Amino acid sequence: MQRGCGVRALDILKTGRWTAYIAAAGLALHAPAAYADTVVVTAGHMVDTLNGTVTDNPVVTVTDGRIVSVSSGTAPETGPETGDDVRRVDLPGMTIMPGLIDMHVHLTGLAEIGGYRTFQYTDAFWTVAGVANARATVEAGFTTVRNLGSSDYADVALKQGIERGLVPGPRIVPATYAIGVTGGHCDNNFLPPSYDAKSEALAEGKAALRARVREHRKYGAEVIKICATGGVFSKGTTVGEQQMTVDEIRDVVEIAHILGMKVAAHAHGNDGIKAAIRGGVDTIEHASYLDDEAIRMAKEAGVAFSMDIYNTEYTLAEGEKNGVLEESLAKERQVGGIQRESFRKAVKAGANVVFGSDAAIFPHGLNARQLPVMVRFGMTPVQALQAATSEAARALGRENDVGAIAVGRYGDIIAVQGNPTQDVSIMTNVRFVMKGGEVVKNAR
Repeated sequence: MQRGCGVRALDILKTGRWTAYIAAAGLALHAPAAYADTVVVTAGHMVDTLNGTVTDNPVVTVTDGRIVSVSSGTAPETGPETGDDVRRVDLPGMTIMPGLIDMHVHLTGLAEIGGYRTFQYTDAFWTVAGVANARATVEAGFTTVRNLGSSDYADVALKQGIERGLVPGPRIVPATYAIGVTGGHCDNNFLPPSYDAKSEALAEGKAALRARVREHRKYGAEVIKICATGGVFSKGTTVGEQQMTVDEIRDVVEIAHILGMKVAAHAHGNDGIKAAIRGGVDTIEHASYLDDEAIRMAKEAGVAFSMDIYNTEYTLAEGEKNGVLEESLAKERQVGGIQRESFRKAVKAGANVVFGSDAAIFPHGLNARQLPVMVRFGMTPVQALQAATSEAARALGRENDVGAIAVGRYGDIIAVQGNPTQDVSIMTNVRFVMKGGEVVKNAR
């Protein structure tokens, strides 16, 4: 509620006028536009991420934020798409493709502030940082992200601010707090017992786990994240150790799926990965120690791997300077190379591997640097692009909205100079970004 509007929320609740007030506010917020907003985009080439081909001279029409037609040739000079209210965006010689999707980010984290240095900042600082990170992310061409863990429901706040038009940023699928166990990867293990510092989302036992899922959904979560194993950046955990049982995972998944939400499992070690797959999760995050059986299980269950294989380079180069604990650096040195070989093995076996960068471990806006690394470790450029578009959209369960330039999907369109299906490294220099028919960046 805006300040200065003359109505206090508590007074509304006390007087019983809140229903009418909220209804009126809802009508005001969702009133239909007086006319259809249409933009026609033309370019030299278009990557069709559904079939991995490149089309010349595309013409894409977006009305009220969604794509209504896709053709090739030249934009018409007359007709319903050329009226005074129709905007034109011409990108001659450039290659367009759908906005990219990052399946694993932490928008309210900063790679530049690690370890105990984070305690120098007030809680609300991280939401402010998230505003800057959201802008950097969308301007890098990532128009949709899955935010897998934040404190204070800050990812929901960012989502609301972006959707309200207050700040620029990507479409956010928020997880709110990651659900974990006492002393595990998602707990707060940095302070001594006298502080009684704990994560806000610890849960053990069937009733507690199910209640956490419902609570997360109540306060804005659209995906659930669990911590099935130890991790690199948590204090006092071993990367590969299993931390949740199959039954505990299944308890979370059952309620999440009933509520229409998917479940992402942070899982490095084989035992934890297999437990997560048996428990019914939808994606495995990190997946560092993969054996053939785990890959086979994931393929049979339709589980996608989201493997952050770029950030090792940044962590080992800059982590000490940024305050990352030596314990974490040692774990990164141990697991980084193994994870990349697991990535290669999963790709070769035909597993579904989607783009997830774990941005916040490296600076936001550099997400696309992972694409060339994915090619270096076994993907073709087309596969890497699909991992960050059509395959990621399918793993999100939002293939009708994002992931392709196709009729019915959002008008999320980015442009680069050159052909990324031949040289995927050019994706690190996105020159143009449109989100829902609105230009976010134009640096042609």
